[in-house]
Amino acid sequence: MENIKTIIISRTDSIGDVVLTLPVAHVIKQKFPDSRIIFLGKSYTKPVLECCLNVNEIICWDEVSRLGNKELLDFFKSLNADCIVHVFPNRQVAALAKKAKIPVRIGTSHRLFHWFTCNKLPGFTRKGSELHEAQLNFKLLEPLGIGTDYSLRSIQDFFEFTKIKPLNNALRSLIDENRYNLILHPKSKGSAQEWGLDNFSRLIQLLPKDKFKIFITGTQLEGDLVKPVISENAHVTNMTGKMNLSELISFINHCDGLVAASTGPLHLSAILGKRTIGIYPSVRPIHPGRWAPVGRNASFLVSTQSCASCTKGDACNCLSSVKPEGVAEILMRDLK
Repeated sequence: MENIKTIIISRTDSIGDVVLTLPVAHVIKQKFPDSRIIFLGKSYTKPVLECCLNVNEIICWDEVSRLGNKELLDFFKSLNADCIVHVFPNRQVAALAKKAKIPVRIGTSHRLFHWFTCNKLPGFTRKGSELHEAQLNFKLLEPLGIGTDYSLRSIQDFFEFTKIKPLNNALRSLIDENRYNLILHPKSKGSAQEWGLDNFSRLIQLLPKDKFKIFITGTQLEGDLVKPVISENAHVTNMTGKMNLSELISFINHCDGLVAASTGPLHLSAILGKRTIGIYPSVRPIHPGRWAPVGRNASFLVSTQSCASCTKGDACNCLSSVKPEGVAEILMRDLK
């Protein structure tokens, strides 16, 4: 594999998934120091990829996939890739990589279409695995002669999330240098089991106003959903719908901590080294064993019960066993 010069990492899904794939770029660079890493993602996650030191080029699949078939194939051929790693299985991308005659095409053997499109098929399954998502991603690198067994502690140093854009003056002015700046991200756009607005409201009430400055973040649509929390706690700063992703990354970088369910902002906070507290159900495969935030100051609280609704992915209240008092206790320790 000495001739590997240009490698495509394909992960065309959401923010948290992309964050937990960034260590793959690190270990590839360790094995092939002069390699060029192209990350095939979404325009939505581009601001995340722009912060990673090890990503040399970004291609937004939702943009290039609009090209005609010939133009798209010509574009892929023009990349002169030696290898593509299908971290997130995408049937169309896999077929395109084969047509473009990328020499090394790696995809898990547990996707049938990979048997017809890939020539390297590591045999592992994510479902039911005891490994974390970030650890599972490394299993795809075995055909490149790269070791696949890394502890979560060692992975903390693999993100190299260092190219953070400066925070603009308007947002910087909101940061209180004399208080603990805490972000609460109550919603998840349906990507995770949520803790509930009542719990976030209770947490706000438990934290001393003179010690904590609290921001509520989320999309503009989520802003309408969290109005009860804001109306009950007039001293919090409503930031829903007021930042794009790039600004949110910079804003998190200037704050001290973040509390959320298993969402993209939670994982961003973790790799930025902030006090990060995730709220998780105990049921597989959405439990913290698979999706916990990875970072030196990251932790999680997990429900002590599971239920049929949670197992099916439906909304449920099993996270009510995670008490706001427990979250407040962790945050208050940072003041000592």
